[in-house]
Amino acid sequence: MGLKLQHSYSEKEYFMKKVILISCLLMTGSLFADNGESIYKSKCFSCHGEKASKAALNKSQIIAGWDASKIIQSMLDYKEGKGGPMKNVMKPIATGLSDDDLKAVATTIASYK
Repeated sequence: MGLKLQHSYSEKEYFMKKVILISCLLMTGSLFADNGESIYKSKCFSCHGEKASKAALNKSQIIAGWDASKIIQSMLDYKEGKGGPMKNVMKPIATGLSDDDLKAVATTIASYK
């Protein structure tokens, strides 16, 4: 004999469960953004400046306005030791970021328009 579970939620209960789920998802996205900003301030700000608006050490491109996929690809290249004149500076920074950290900081930098 199998166990049969049956839920009979009222419309109000069902609606509240959806609201709670959506709220949790939105908070997670907000934490992700906060994490990207924190990473930027601790690892990128000193060279790239406020809102990624300056050329790092007067050698890099200004990265403000780049889309997240371009930033991620650039960082992946740095992890492999590829890239322009900044590759020796950027490799240890890039290799110190997890995939989630990289996505978070790329999203943050991409928001600097």
